[in-house]
Amino acid sequence: MSPETMASTSAVPAAPPPARRAAGPGLGPSRLDHARHIAKKYAKIIRITLIERFTYRGDFFLTTVLRFLPMLTTILLWHAVYTGSGQDQLSGFTLDQMIAYLLLVHISRMFSSMPGLAAGIARDVRDGTLKKYLLQPLSLIGYLLAYRVAHKTAYIATTALPYGLLFFLCRSYFTALPDGPTWAAYVLSLLLAFLVGFAFEACIGMVGFWFLEVTSLLYIVNTLNFFVSGHMFPLDLLPPFWAGLLKALPFQYLAYFPAAVFLGKIQGQDLVLGLLIEFAWGVAFLLLAHGLYRLGLRRYSAYGG
Repeated sequence: MSPETMASTSAVPAAPPPARRAAGPGLGPSRLDHARHIAKKYAKIIRITLIERFTYRGDFFLTTVLRFLPMLTTILLWHAVYTGSGQDQLSGFTLDQMIAYLLLVHISRMFSSMPGLAAGIARDVRDGTLKKYLLQPLSLIGYLLAYRVAHKTAYIATTALPYGLLFFLCRSYFTALPDGPTWAAYVLSLLLAFLVGFAFEACIGMVGFWFLEVTSLLYIVNTLNFFVSGHMFPLDLLPPFWAGLLKALPFQYLAYFPAAVFLGKIQGQDLVLGLLIEFAWGVAFLLLAHGLYRLGLRRYSAYGG
């Protein structure tokens, strides 16, 4: 699975004629045509990327199957932990819920992980190939968002079978399935996890405007992210202070939050508030990425590429 700038001038569209402007509130015909043109443009990007990604469906399938192998070790490990503790629950999680959580985290990360995105932006800045987004009528962030939507669609479609088989074999760990509203909240949390994951990675990639090499930074960020997002274990297992601190950060929405929603650990007002905060973090990171992009353009020189 696995991821861009230069100074440019763009023509300023002529002001609409007075008669059209006075036609009343709402979008004028020219603005509607412009919106349709933009929608068609990014729809084509998604379609072309889907064709490209489905070319590697065998690779998606194989890497997904191989990624499941460590789950056997994880299941045996938590069986030993619960047996050694002599307790039926740890921080409110039974053994079945713990295994179910670790399985669900794979789904969370399927949506939120953006391998290669930040590195790709930094590389395009360094190599000068970022200028293609300035010479063409494309938004860097818009293009990358469309590309990742297509990439995730292809990945989910090609890995549905192995994931379905894994969850079928481990169905005994899911003692109770969520009701309809919880299902809807879970799906929404996954979609918002994609938004948060994409926008955060884009922000990290924009650092390439100020640093020539970001490999070490990306390694540190990804390593910390793996822990603080709840990928390794539920954040509830940490002491209350640290659990509360990490839950106040946006990274929990990349892994912990969707899985906890599915298991019914977050309900009622807490669930609604959590979804709203998750959406707010996604928008905030998108705005930050756009701001960093505009600032980076001021110091960008398109050498090479």
